[in-house]
Amino acid sequence: MDEIDRKLVALLRTNARTPVAVLSKALKVSRGTVQNRIDRMMAAGAILGFTLRVRPDAEAERVRAIMAIAVEGERSGAVLKALRGFPEIDAVHMTNGRWDMLAELNAASLSDFSRLLDGVRLIEGISATETSLLLATHHL
Repeated sequence: MDEIDRKLVALLRTNARTPVAVLSKALKVSRGTVQNRIDRMMAAGAILGFTLRVRPDAEAERVRAIMAIAVEGERSGAVLKALRGFPEIDAVHMTNGRWDMLAELNAASLSDFSRLLDGVRLIEGISATETSLLLATHHL
């Protein structure tokens, strides 16, 4: 990716529904160039898709948390594969230090959240977890 691609991705991260004409004006390139770059990045797998973000207080009943996960030995691949089976896990970040992974959890209720925690803790290869509820989110 070059500088224009990075700027294009940044604009799309802010609002993936921004019209191509608006993107082309912001980037000072033609609409065709913007569309070709989007198509190329999608074909190459750099852009995996487009999604929407819901304001956290719009779904006030949902339980959101971060789970820190320690993995035994070289089991990260198997653990990651198992975590993909939980629809309540929005993302998994590979890290260094005390914890090997950080998982973003998003459950509909406390009982669903409890079942999620129980299920994740049973995954073979996980040696320890620590979970913190997200009380508020501030996007900077």
